[in-house]
Amino acid sequence: MLQEHPSPAAAPLVDGQGRRIVYLRLSLTDRCNFRCSYCSPAAPETHEDPLARDEVARLVRIFGGLGIRRVRLTGGEPTLRRDVLDVIREVARAPGIEEVALTTNGHLLQALAGPLREAGVTRLNVSLDTLDPEKLHRIAGRAATLERIVAGIEAAYRAGFASVKLNVVVVRGQNDDELGALARFAWGFGATARFIELMPFGPGKPVPTAEVKRLLEAQGVRLEPDATRGWGPAYHMRGTSEHEGRTVTGLVGFIGAMTENFCDGCNRVRVGADGSLRACLGGRERLGLKELLRGGAGDAEIAAAIRAALLGKGERHDMERGGDGLLPMIGTGG
Repeated sequence: MLQEHPSPAAAPLVDGQGRRIVYLRLSLTDRCNFRCSYCSPAAPETHEDPLARDEVARLVRIFGGLGIRRVRLTGGEPTLRRDVLDVIREVARAPGIEEVALTTNGHLLQALAGPLREAGVTRLNVSLDTLDPEKLHRIAGRAATLERIVAGIEAAYRAGFASVKLNVVVVRGQNDDELGALARFAWGFGATARFIELMPFGPGKPVPTAEVKRLLEAQGVRLEPDATRGWGPAYHMRGTSEHEGRTVTGLVGFIGAMTENFCDGCNRVRVGADGSLRACLGGRERLGLKELLRGGAGDAEIAAAIRAALLGKGERHDMERGGDGLLPMIGTGG
């Protein structure tokens, strides 16, 4: 039966605070070949039954009809899905969707960078917390191989994505001595280094964003204001450093969810690996979209449920309470 999709012009998608929602982060799986301590502190005994490709396509069409313009595909590790390229093609062709982005750990990127770009991914984020192979094993598990991740980043550089970012979760005593080196490494591939405050999804000691900036300066990166903005919560500065006898420069991004709250400008909604909508990454309420999809609900009914769920979104996250009641990052869509 032909489904009717809501018209974006009918009414914008807003949350309970009147913020316009235009950005969907969609987790394709909670499976991952890495075991990063801050993301998956313990290997799950069971895995969620993820949305099938046609369910993803239908859901993105509904969101597109509600005014969503950007979709970021996440995990777990989204490239572990055998049908990931077909999923991306479906998402990219959904009416209203202007941009498809993807976040990956880079393990399979050397082979997939070109196909991902051809399928419709325009922007790519690669998680890389250290340039030390042994430290990487301690942070992300024995399956994480620095040489392989770097080869994937090189392939992404050649594939011609509109943007490549390196996501660095800063953990005190683990990688806070490498921030300058990571920034210079990113710039070597035309990428932006983004430094992310540790959130309360797992163990580790966070480093506040203000301190991250001081550490970058101490490690040879001079920072200046920059007006570059993206779809997400990061703000940017221009970094300059001396490296191997020459001056190098590039963008540095900061995401300070805990000490530099950005909830006032939130434009995002998430669908986790379990097929549930989470109006807020730091929230505890969920709407079972998978159950609606599989229970025979029509598009209009699902769209109405999404609108209602977002109207219940609070003014800001409550992660200051700690991680009680929050799902591990591996299944939330990031």
